[in-house]
Amino acid sequence: MASKSCWRRAAADATDRNRPERRSPRGAILAGGGARRFGGGAKGLASVGGVRILDVLVGTFREALGSDPILIANDPDAPDWHPGLRVAPDIRQGAGALGGLHTAVVGGPAPVVCVAWDMPFVPAGLIAHLAAQLELGDAVLPASEARRGVEPLCAAYGPACRIPMEEAIDRDDLRAIAFHDAVKTCILPLEDVAGFGDPEVMFFNVNTKEDLKRADKLWRQRESFR
Repeated sequence: MASKSCWRRAAADATDRNRPERRSPRGAILAGGGARRFGGGAKGLASVGGVRILDVLVGTFREALGSDPILIANDPDAPDWHPGLRVAPDIRQGAGALGGLHTAVVGGPAPVVCVAWDMPFVPAGLIAHLAAQLELGDAVLPASEARRGVEPLCAAYGPACRIPMEEAIDRDDLRAIAFHDAVKTCILPLEDVAGFGDPEVMFFNVNTKEDLKRADKLWRQRESFR
């Protein structure tokens, strides 16, 4: 099991003042993106191991946090994808992934753990750990070997992130990490993240049809060892 430590990369004293009382974290599934590399369509409705990725993530959030996640989606058909889930369209349209994160923080309401809906292998243990680490910071992200070195679309965000997110959108900086310097940002070290599984698998995302085939193979390999 990973340790409970969290390396704090950035700290903004302003977020210590008048910090809102912490509520129990909620989950949010981010169903954004045009899925151009996937050939269009809704990636999260694709099946891995015979189960839709969206359904996998709903079950994971229920196990991790004890409640249904909200679904951040702009598609008019989204309410039919998983009846019973609350659906929230982007508050700030055209803001990309950052807009989705912002909507999750506002609509969750924060604190919230966000996971992109093309990531079928994120484990419940990691989600629960990210939620718990919000006691140490405003944004909690797992380290990874990805280009940014972190996974902003598999991360936890507290209420203090709202205004810095909005300020980043206002200045047209739509990077998912654009607001980090304005809040207390904690990075879970890679060795801690690895305590929940192979990071390369946990953060695998389905961008193309070939990725979907690989994800299905990984899923079946994993199931064969259970």
